[in-house]
Amino acid sequence: MDNSNNMSYQAGEAKGQAQEKGNEMMEKASNAAQSAKESMQEAGQQAQAKAQGAVDAVKNATGINK
Repeated sequence: MDNSNNMSYQAGEAKGQAQEKGNEMMEKASNAAQSAKESMQEAGQQAQAKAQGAVDAVKNATGINK
């Protein structure tokens, strides 16, 4: 392999490695975004349940639930 072929080969190797690294980073970012979404959904559900509990407590205290 002459010098120019070797340089082309190395450039191709570097490009492939950079693409793979980029793909890995995108996958990690996607996973982080999905995790954040799930955490926010869970927090929203907990807040909704607490609010419903507060509404029920007020109804019970005022006799509306009877």
